[in-house]
Amino acid sequence: MCGFIAVFSHLNFSDLAAKEVLNRLARRGPDGSGEWREEGVYLGHRRLAVIDLDPRSSQPMRSSCGRFVIVFNGEIYNHLELRRSLELRGELFSTDSDTEVLLVLFKVEGERMLSRLKGMFAFVIYDRLEKRAFAARDPYGIKPLYIGDTASGVILGSQVKALLATGLIARAPSERGQLGFFMLGSVPEPYTWYRDIRALPSGHCMWIKGNCVDNLRCWCDISATWRDSSDQVATTLQTRTVKDHVQEALSESVGRHIVADVPIGVFLSGGIDSGAMAGLMRDQGLSNIHGITVTFDEYEGKHWDEAPAAAEIAQHYGLIHHVRKVGREEFLGDLPRILDAMDQPSIDGINTWYASKAVAEQGLKVVVSGVGGDELFLGYNSFTRLPRLVNGLRSVSFLPGFRAIVQMLANAQARHSGNARWRHAPQWLNSMAGAWWLSRSVCAPESLPAELIADSTSVLKDFSPDKWINDMTGQLAGDLTLALAQIESTTYLRNQLLRDSDWASMDHSVELRTPLVDAHLLANLQPLLPQFRSFPGKVLLANAPSRPLPESIIRRKKTGFSIPVKQWQADATGDQLWQNKVASHWRS
Repeated sequence: MCGFIAVFSHLNFSDLAAKEVLNRLARRGPDGSGEWREEGVYLGHRRLAVIDLDPRSSQPMRSSCGRFVIVFNGEIYNHLELRRSLELRGELFSTDSDTEVLLVLFKVEGERMLSRLKGMFAFVIYDRLEKRAFAARDPYGIKPLYIGDTASGVILGSQVKALLATGLIARAPSERGQLGFFMLGSVPEPYTWYRDIRALPSGHCMWIKGNCVDNLRCWCDISATWRDSSDQVATTLQTRTVKDHVQEALSESVGRHIVADVPIGVFLSGGIDSGAMAGLMRDQGLSNIHGITVTFDEYEGKHWDEAPAAAEIAQHYGLIHHVRKVGREEFLGDLPRILDAMDQPSIDGINTWYASKAVAEQGLKVVVSGVGGDELFLGYNSFTRLPRLVNGLRSVSFLPGFRAIVQMLANAQARHSGNARWRHAPQWLNSMAGAWWLSRSVCAPESLPAELIADSTSVLKDFSPDKWINDMTGQLAGDLTLALAQIESTTYLRNQLLRDSDWASMDHSVELRTPLVDAHLLANLQPLLPQFRSFPGKVLLANAPSRPLPESIIRRKKTGFSIPVKQWQADATGDQLWQNKVASHWRS
């Protein structure tokens, strides 16, 4: 796991600018720093050594023939399998790294190699002969890759703030990015906070030719997996068959995600997702697994306290359990660093930042997270509530006076909650996209900061959640429940949870792995996705380890990974005021 910068410009990239960028990326890669230059090209890299710790695997890495140079962030979990296949074709290797496997595979297969990769990744490979570069990003977008447009060329990098550190990119705001943050609490991909920086979309690749982006295309679309599962002919399988298939698929994914040359820990809350990860890691033969739990004084003795349930899971699976308590004074002291580490504005992520801090304090470089379990196994309450609501309203919307009654109730809820978005309920609840927006959004368009509304009239004109969701996730599955899972996976999971996981963990030089967020796992489970609603409470996940989770954990009321930020704020900051505080960091 690392951080990199790739500059393609007709101007020379100065040593001073390169130093600033590599310093900005230092926490992502404290184990090594490397640079490579050619006329019009600069590649810089910071390394976090996890596979093949020897300096021979440092980056930028050149191919043995000298033609290709790579900078890479992520892990290729099936690199040993790919290496063996390449060796059978006569290819030779000088390291044990997945970086070299990626480089040799590209030399042999070009961009066709992407479908063979199992892992999380963002990389740039420069072809010195053709004078062009290839860049790609994993299907879920676990690893970030940003594109900065300048007057002299294109810059690619692992962080928005690293691109800004070059001094070559304007800080003009992105209307769509900032509107998205204030309405949803995170900046929607491919936009960023800045007009001239955008994300390479998840599951996309592109070429850089003549210092310009060329042939940007989607090579893997997880939305299509959800959408196509809805269109498949339903086949009802026996419960045992479903459970066996899920168990096998999860075991395979967890097995891939624990490949490392360093010890591995697990984020351990009191819930099913992290508990199942611990059990499946144990099934893979890992011993001395460290479980990391974060708790808070404000939650002690209350349902939100994860420590007692986490201790039960740790004892159940024989984990080495560490409980890290965080208090208000520590938070206020850490807040400047948290905001600095937050690569794009987010109303979340502090929980993962503290969990990663606790992991680093134990001397661990790699941790497994259960993020993505709710999206895959329909764990949110909304998976039951929203489809019923949309279907119910559709079935009675023709009744005389019905919409007037709904509007009256919506207006009352808006007044009671103080949130104007409820006034839009009669319109938004006509579709699953609108229902999701009503459930997840932070504020209504008319409640945005006045200066933002004034500057964004063209974007906000005829605002439609359906249009915004379509831009983020594409055509939705016909089945409402699967459509909701598709939306959650390509919006909230992608733009909030995964992005927060990246910046929060990497700020502590910790590599966070996500066995439940894996395109190959999703494809493996695709035929079963329509049946997951028949297994509420994520029981399929809870029963996946050979020794299932205790019933007390399965029955425990869902809490989420919360943190008492509002109680910690000296001014008793509410949600939207906290959001404004985060945004002000980027405006300064």
